[in-house]
Amino acid sequence: MPVIQVYMIAGRTPEQKAAFITQVTDAAVSALGVEPSSVRVMCLDVPKTDYAIGGHTASALGR
Repeated sequence: MPVIQVYMIAGRTPEQKAAFITQVTDAAVSALGVEPSSVRVMCLDVPKTDYAIGGHTASALGR
């Protein structure tokens, strides 16, 4: 059973997350030859103040 954790900067819509989850599941099915029902995907939102790029928070970078 593949379990896929994805950390992303907070701010995506529920529709964007649903589309992403569908595509990640499809990729796991294709690459691993597993059934879609065995794939688990967890999208973990990280606040912009807690996500850093190059030593600066995403919030400070305007992301």
